Amino acid sequence: MKTSIATVSLSGDLPEKLDAIARAQFTGVEIFENDFLTFDHSPATVGRMVRDKGLTVTLFQPFRDFEGMPEPLRSRGLDRAERKFDLMQELGADLLLICSNVSPHALGGVSRAADDLRELGERAAKRGLRIGFEALAWGRFVNDHRDAWEIVRRADHPAVGLILDSFHTLARGIDVASIRSIPSDRIFLVQLADAPKLELDLLSWSRHFRNMPGQGDLPVTAFMDAIWATGYDGVVSLEIFNDQFRAGSARAVAVDGKRSLVYLADQLGQLDAADSIPPRAICRGVEFIEFALNEATIEEFRNLIGALGFHLAGRHRSKQVELWCQGDVNLVLNYEREGFAHTFYLTHGPSVCAWCLKVADADAAERRASGLLALPFRQAVGLGELEMPAVRGVGGSLVYFVDDNSGLTRWRDIDFEAANKEDHSPVQVGITNVDHLSQSMEYDEMLSWLLYYGSILDLNKTDGQDVADPGGLVRSQVIQNDERSLRIVLNGSQSRRTLSGRFLNEFLGSGTQHIALATKDIFATVAALQSRGFSPLPIPANYYDDLIARFGLDDDLIARLRQANILYDRDTTGGEYFQCYTKVFAERFFFEIVERRGYDGYGAANAPFRLASQSRLSHRPEGVA
Repeated sequence: MKTSIATVSLSGDLPEKLDAIARAQFTGVEIFENDFLTFDHSPATVGRMVRDKGLTVTLFQPFRDFEGMPEPLRSRGLDRAERKFDLMQELGADLLLICSNVSPHALGGVSRAADDLRELGERAAKRGLRIGFEALAWGRFVNDHRDAWEIVRRADHPAVGLILDSFHTLARGIDVASIRSIPSDRIFLVQLADAPKLELDLLSWSRHFRNMPGQGDLPVTAFMDAIWATGYDGVVSLEIFNDQFRAGSARAVAVDGKRSLVYLADQLGQLDAADSIPPRAICRGVEFIEFALNEATIEEFRNLIGALGFHLAGRHRSKQVELWCQGDVNLVLNYEREGFAHTFYLTHGPSVCAWCLKVADADAAERRASGLLALPFRQAVGLGELEMPAVRGVGGSLVYFVDDNSGLTRWRDIDFEAANKEDHSPVQVGITNVDHLSQSMEYDEMLSWLLYYGSILDLNKTDGQDVADPGGLVRSQVIQNDERSLRIVLNGSQSRRTLSGRFLNEFLGSGTQHIALATKDIFATVAALQSRGFSPLPIPANYYDDLIARFGLDDDLIARLRQANILYDRDTTGGEYFQCYTKVFAERFFFEIVERRGYDGYGAANAPFRLASQSRLSHRPEGVA
């Protein structure tokens, strides 16, 4: 598949954009006129820069307000086009995008527009160039690709074709089935953009809130399915107008763009054989969570997880690494003085440095991740020890993959020596498995990591929501699989006063902030933990008084919830959710214990009360970053 991206999609000057596009392995680039005009070099120089990066110029754009104009504006438009053709020939671009007219002077009329495009196409053909006509969703007379196609059809010139843009079609709710009847050789370029569902005028929606395919709510997959049904095999290009993207990292946005196109082509079975990747990895649970610690912090952390019922189950055969277990939850404590975890500790302090996911096929999961531009990870292992496939994740952390068939799930027996059970006898407190994992990140990163997880793993996103923190709003988005064996909560905040914002300051970046552990009887589990010295996050008495009014709970249940500092929520189907939190460890991460009774959410209604309690206990005054 030939892939391209418009320079307007990225931040930086033109050389920075071209470098990011090439590094993300695109084959082409759309040169947006303003990016060229603000760059102080000739078209020929820019053309050489593009080719030196191994790219081709797929399009020069935009050319506005041309078709259907009265004289003398029509003649002026043709003269303008000739100057653009001069520039394109120097640049090495052979296709010019003609946007449908929005001028108040435009006269409209299909035949008039077709005549204008035919004459312009004739002029382009004499120079070995082509023009592509695109219907803007807010075009004055032409705002539907069906009308644009009729104009191109009537123009009946080999140098005049159609440019189809998913946003302009899908934002207006136009049936994509109409695309299937368009001859593929008349489609000169396909541009893609997704977008969230918003109640905005079309121009504002398009200019500020587009995003990569798979990051929004538009049926981009159906659009591309219709495109490929025509037999189209030309360039698929991204044209993303997004204020957030144009203020972020050009390299990161370019990688997201290429990832989105590979994922889209994979979904529709359109990847070339050489580029094919395994299907999305089926996840069967969290195999272990690894913590980066040092000798000064490990004893305090041992006390915390010991109070949560975890016991020392093993010591690594060659490294300063311990394995602590409870139920099916495995925590790896790494306080080695060299290697990845040590480097991660030096940067972030005590922290979650890695997850390991149990999948159907670990090697296939790594190959898919690498095919979607995730960075593979390798480090030296001792003789006879396992090497697990791994890729880089949020904040430079790691995601490991293991499976049953390869023997990788024997890592405990191979890499660890069993601890003396007389010194660390297991005690069951009712914790069964990891319910969900929560990561805090810059607000601008959320779309990127949603695409990362959703394209590599067999996960689906839910509707996002805003959570009130005493320091500001936190945007929360969940991505999970159908079996709920893997649930990931992504939290982003633009305020450094929120708990998520303070985490980013303390942690020096994005990372895992919250590990939720499941139990089938939270009252029994919390009682068992309290007997071991567990001190839960204190919840204000006013919260429990309000529960009576909200849910009509009986006095006995309220008393039990209050005594154990357990929060409660109920959904519209009667499902119930119980939550209890630890205090925040080292201002970085914390644990949660949850019980679900037919409830599929995450207790969002309780988040403001939990956040307020955590803010009060922070070593910094509330509201101070």
